[in-house]
Amino acid sequence: MLAVYAESLSQQDPLSGLVVGERPDPEPRDGWVPVDVKAASLNHHDLWSLRGVGLREEALPMILGCDAAGIDESGNEVVVHSVVNDPSWSGDETLDPRRSLLSERHQGTFAETVLVPARNVVPKPDSLSFEEAACLPTAWLTAYRMLFTQGGLKPGDSVLVQGAGGGVATSLVSLARAAGLRVYATSRDESKRARARELGAHEVLDSGARLPEKVDAVMETVGKATWSHSIKSLRPGGTLVVCGTTSGADPENAELTRIFFLQLRVIGSTMGTRSELESLLSLLDVSGLRPLIDRQLPMEQARDGFEAMAKGDVFGKIVFSR
Repeated sequence: MLAVYAESLSQQDPLSGLVVGERPDPEPRDGWVPVDVKAASLNHHDLWSLRGVGLREEALPMILGCDAAGIDESGNEVVVHSVVNDPSWSGDETLDPRRSLLSERHQGTFAETVLVPARNVVPKPDSLSFEEAACLPTAWLTAYRMLFTQGGLKPGDSVLVQGAGGGVATSLVSLARAAGLRVYATSRDESKRARARELGAHEVLDSGARLPEKVDAVMETVGKATWSHSIKSLRPGGTLVVCGTTSGADPENAELTRIFFLQLRVIGSTMGTRSELESLLSLLDVSGLRPLIDRQLPMEQARDGFEAMAKGDVFGKIVFSR
């Protein structure tokens, strides 16, 4: 079957190990089901995998991709939840110390067929296309958990989204506005600031600019480059939710004095649960909110999508379709 996979790993030149070619069909496995992939979306996780982050040499060759929507063996249209748990685990899937994502220990979704645990398939609403649904299980689910589970935000609250442009950040802006939050966003790029306004941000500023008010929460996906600004933007008792560090994980100033003096909360967030994915799908189904798709490519042209992400030339999600 056609697949997009990692043949080798390189921190300096991650795309050197990317291959678009043939891989064996997945072999049947008890408790797992095949999904005929109709669309799959690209995440930064896939680029990090090619750098060897979360993916080990001994697991190669590894089909990349966490997110997919397609058709199960019974003919049902489904969305794939990409968090794979230890069979003995119960409760919040994201807290399982043995959890992994598809494409780390198990072959991923950038293929004609992906094999997943039976509980990892969720019904797709008819109102969502395969391409739209494929955007949700990582970026949009991460944003949903950050805002509502970890951030505890409610209508009327204010939130700052750092680094508008990537898949998670654009999802945060869209979901926050749909939920009745006052949304601020930042970006170094004027075109991305303009598009963030189109997505619903009430005010968009240059990175590091002073906000008109201190906010209830900050959604942090950038890390080192924006960390200090994020802490300084919070009201006393506010919450910073962090899910990524695309600019680096070691800020020059951790702002510990502000954190303890203002009694700020710093909370990590990773992916989301199956039930949160179901809630997210229901929210989009009833609200009419849809993921922003930067570009849609046939799977044969997956390298073009990876190159765009590596250059930062993305606003929204990149989707591979069949």
